[in-house]
Amino acid sequence: MIVKMNVKAVIVDPIANMPVVILRDAEDKNFLPIWVGVFEANAIALQLEEVRTPRPLTHDLLRETIALLGAVVERVVITRLHDSTFYAEIHLLSGDRSVLVDSRPSDAIALALRTSSPIFVEEEVLEKSREQDASEETQNHERLRKWFEEADPESLGKYKM
Repeated sequence: MIVKMNVKAVIVDPIANMPVVILRDAEDKNFLPIWVGVFEANAIALQLEEVRTPRPLTHDLLRETIALLGAVVERVVITRLHDSTFYAEIHLLSGDRSVLVDSRPSDAIALALRTSSPIFVEEEVLEKSREQDASEETQNHERLRKWFEEADPESLGKYKM
């Protein structure tokens, strides 16, 4: 089963000093932080803030290419978590043909935001994320979760969801 999620924020993990995309479901039952690279976080943040660049960025180019080929992005799905690495798929519809494209979650999210497509996470991924053993990374994950849940909404940026 898949759970519909929204991008709630792009923040910098105060412990690892790395960007994190925060996904949450509409009922605030599920929370999924995904650590991403600086460039990927920038691509997501630019779209969240509705910043227009003078030339198309990679995800804008991909959106335009998909549209010119007569396809649409139906949805993106975070499909798997293996060895602390998330995996995603972009679901395209081209005429009556469905096409799955393997993707990094950060690229899938950036494209979904640009195409107003829904973002889903497999329930198994959410469960695995919650059940990770008490490693240092998991402790950091829990500290980040606690920090995010206690943070003043104004400190998270201007994003409106």
